[in-house]
This record gives sequence, structure tokens and C-alpha cells, in this order.
Amino acid sequence: MPLPEVYTVPDIKLFAGNATPDLAQKIADRLFCKLGDCEVGRFSDGEISVQINENVRGADVFIIQSTCAPTNDNLVELIVMVDALRRASAGRITAVIPYFGYARQDRRVRSARVPITAKVVADFLSSVGVDRVLTCDLHAEQIQGFFDVPVDNVFGSPVLLEDMLAKELPNPVVVSPDIGGVVRARAVAKLLHDTDLAIIDKRRPKANVSQVMHIIGDVEGRDCIIVDDMIDTGGTLCKAAEALKEHGANRVFAYATHPVFSGNAPQNIRESVIDEVIVTDTIPLSDEIAAIGKVSQLTLSTMLAEAIRRVSNEESISAMFQH
Repeated sequence: MPLPEVYTVPDIKLFAGNATPDLAQKIADRLFCKLGDCEVGRFSDGEISVQINENVRGADVFIIQSTCAPTNDNLVELIVMVDALRRASAGRITAVIPYFGYARQDRRVRSARVPITAKVVADFLSSVGVDRVLTCDLHAEQIQGFFDVPVDNVFGSPVLLEDMLAKELPNPVVVSPDIGGVVRARAVAKLLHDTDLAIIDKRRPKANVSQVMHIIGDVEGRDCIIVDDMIDTGGTLCKAAEALKEHGANRVFAYATHPVFSGNAPQNIRESVIDEVIVTDTIPLSDEIAAIGKVSQLTLSTMLAEAIRRVSNEESISAMFQH
């Protein structure tokens, strides 16, 4: 994805919560501006404290904050920061949420007695005074419809694709880890010199019987590129890699935008047959994950900086992803 090397956006103010400080600083560096002066901390009883220490009256403000773990703390930080900036008379407030937590709770499944938490979070942000949301690789694109304000959903795939191309794999095949990810995998395969596509079809023959993974497509002797929007515990991903190796795959690379890595993820990834896991910095890596030699992290700072510049200048976001 060709992006300019220098950005000039003199009239914006960037603020960051505690979720992704390194990413926020990289974005600020790309935009040649400083992060806004604010204190985001805790009172003695654990409640979140926010103090804006500079004038924001009439400013075009962007708050950079993923709602990753600790999800509730980071979400409330974002909401309280928005309220503080709104009360300080900010002209426009854009919530830049590289990883949008609660996105997997986007519909009622099996029972009517469960919340649609993605909608609840959208209502929170809309009601507190957010004017626009900029996020990356929403788990379900229909979540954009939950908001009463404009939502720009950018994609991490161009950054991941650059790494795939740089590897110059001799005989690759792009693999969708499930039926639901076929559209994403097909798009990547088309951009990767229109390479072949394989699909992992997960089926449970009957209750209390282990899940069986069927490989649709030819992977024998080939380098497999699994693409997904996130890696959580990594259990299914690691089983998929095993199935690919059992079907004769040469090497297995796993690409995902969001490195959630919860629960037993460190152990699962460490002990897996995956050759390399490549993720982005929408969520910081824990020390335990970073210590695993097969995990590498790419930055989305350039792409997000360009998106912020375009939002501020009222330019098209979709034009960034036209090929």
C-alpha cells in the first residue's frame, strides 16, 4: 500500500489512553505531532481518573485506545476521556480503536437471554459524545450499523500482504481457517499473485466426538498461509496447522491483525507446528508471547496515521484500499 512519507496535519490533537501507548506514539511520530498532555490514572479506590492539561477548544481531536484486555478498564478509560474532552469544548472527537473489544458478541445465538454487547458499547460511545469511530478489521462488519455516528473500518491486510510478498514463497497457498473466513482469504489470495486457496472445514460428526478438520484444496508440498482477523487462545489455529502438516504441507505461516492471545495461547503457540505467527500492533504483546521465537509483530502506525490524516482533511478512506 503506497503511502506518503511525510504528513502535515497541523490542526489535530492526538490523545492516548493506556492500552496501546507504543502504537499511539508511532502514529504521532508519523504525523509529526506530539501526543496531547493528559493524565489517565486511577484514584485510590480504583476508579479511573482523567485530566486534560491543554486547551482543546474547537480542536479536531483523535483518541487512540484499543479496548483490549483489561477490556473493561480500557473501555471505561476511552469513555471517560471522550467525556472530558467533550466538556473541554473539543470541536470534533474521533475514537481511534485499533482493536474493538466485545465485537464477537454481535448477535443472539441459540438463546434470547443474552446481550448484544457490541451494540451496548456502540451506544456508550455514541451517547458520551464521539463524533466518529476509526477502527481496524472489525470482527463483523455489520457492527458499523450499531453506531449512530460514522464508522471507518480500515484493514490490516495491506501491511500483512507486504510481509507475505517479502517472503517470496515458491509455491504458496492461502488457507481460510473456517468457512466464515473465505471472503478474507480469497481477497488475500487474489492480491498474492492470484495464488490458490484452501479451506479448512471443521465438523463435529456427533455430540461428544472430537472435531474433525477436512482440508478443501491442495496443500501437499506447499507453504500454507493461514489468514484470520484475530488469534485468541490459538487452539483452533494450532489444530488447523496440524491438519495441514498431516496433509503434507511444507511450512505453515499464520497471519492475523489482532493478537488477542488469551488463556493458554502462549503454550499453544509455543508447542504448535506453526513455523511463524505474524500479527500487528493493535494490541501490545505480553512478555511471554514476545519471548516465543516464532511470533513477530508488524506495525499499523503508518496506515492509521494516513487514515487519521484523511479523516481530518475530509478525504476518502476507501481510496486507501483500492487496487
